[in-house]
Amino acid sequence: MNYVTLLRALDLAARKHRDQRRKDADASPYINHPIAVATALAVDGGIGDDVLLTAAVLHDTVEDTNTSFEELHEAFGVQVADLVRELTDDKALPKAERKRLQIEHARQSSPPAKQLKIADKICNIRDITSSPPTEWPLERRLEYLDWSEQVVAGCRGVNPGLDLAFDAAVARARSALAPVK
Repeated sequence: MNYVTLLRALDLAARKHRDQRRKDADASPYINHPIAVATALAVDGGIGDDVLLTAAVLHDTVEDTNTSFEELHEAFGVQVADLVRELTDDKALPKAERKRLQIEHARQSSPPAKQLKIADKICNIRDITSSPPTEWPLERRLEYLDWSEQVVAGCRGVNPGLDLAFDAAVARARSALAPVK
């Protein structure tokens, strides 16, 4: 593991996301999300690959900040930039279309992109369970779970640890969000 590269990626991501907050009640710093995704890959997925962990830290920079793929290519190489590109939604498209395309593209994604996509969904599900966006009613959180399962269905089979962590996150979320009888 090249820790210098990972630390450089963390520095860039922290600077790029510095003014962004998550949508939870605490308005958590956005950088916590990419760190959590890289951590899920390392801990739940047993991954120590430089390219994959670096891309995890940077996976939302192009989509959500003024970062370009060229900037990532120059700083971290073509593999990292291409992996981030594989995960980046086209914000010019309507949200419903972006969500549909995530489901469709999951099956054709590279094995590293599939693992990164699963880790991203694991972290988002954990967040909507423990500290949901303040504007998300129960119905929207349940819809997110359903959609995430559709996306991850196309990513399964690459990393058993991530598959298990995803299933555990969904089970915990469904249990926590289930109406009290």
